[in-house]
Amino acid sequence: MKMSFSFAKGLILLVTAASMLAATSQAETIVVGGAENWRFGFNYTDWSLKNSPFFVNDKLVFKYKPTHNVYAMPNLGSYIKCDFSAAKLLASNTQGGGEGYVFTLQTLWRPLYFASNVGADCKDGLMKFFVVPLPSW
Repeated sequence: MKMSFSFAKGLILLVTAASMLAATSQAETIVVGGAENWRFGFNYTDWSLKNSPFFVNDKLVFKYKPTHNVYAMPNLGSYIKCDFSAAKLLASNTQGGGEGYVFTLQTLWRPLYFASNVGADCKDGLMKFFVVPLPSW
């Protein structure tokens, strides 16, 4: 009987711990840049480092004026150089108003690179950042 009691206590502890982890890892909705939104002159690389980690199923919300857009850069080299030749347009200049453009992180462990290519947004305006989605527990 004593062994069953220990097993029951262990099971309760395991279920409690799993519930706590599940409660802390629910997908979040994150406004890119916080109150600054997606704009020229804000350091988004610094913002992403300060707001990480990001998890699979988190939603990134890009809110911006019609003078910007959102691209997915194909790799680190393109990201560093602000080379949009193989980049994919995620949201045009008209999609950042209102509730903004929502991008759901779905690829586990793979770096995702984001940038705006309007004028000097990427190079001089610091409008680029990357995230590495982690598993949600």
